[in-house]
Amino acid sequence: YCSVHSGMGAETSMQDAGDTTFAVTVANPGSGNKYYIDTVLQATLNLNEGRTYIFNWSAATGHPLRFSTTSDGTHGGGSEYTTGVVKDDSAYTTQITVAASAPTLYYYCQYHSGMGGQINTP
Repeated sequence: YCSVHSGMGAETSMQDAGDTTFAVTVANPGSGNKYYIDTVLQATLNLNEGRTYIFNWSAATGHPLRFSTTSDGTHGGGSEYTTGVVKDDSAYTTQITVAASAPTLYYYCQYHSGMGGQINTP
């Protein structure tokens, strides 16, 4: 009997099955276009080091999703974060494999400011 692993439910085994994909959509809640991650407005995400996450923005093709260590990315004076990132603009996906000791990241739109949110890498 392993007490460490007891109580681990379907969520754990589901995540172990492979990469996690987030559905990215864009809507205007009244203050300009914003990203919605799995229907949550500008969701703050917790992504684990060593795991791969796919952001599928095929429902928001005019809003390529990018990452930065600066809030609002290049619009906030920062630069694009590309470590472990695979961009496939023809498939409308941005994939990230979170590096060890990755910094706090922010997702943002390549073209428009104020759309994104925060990614914690605990």
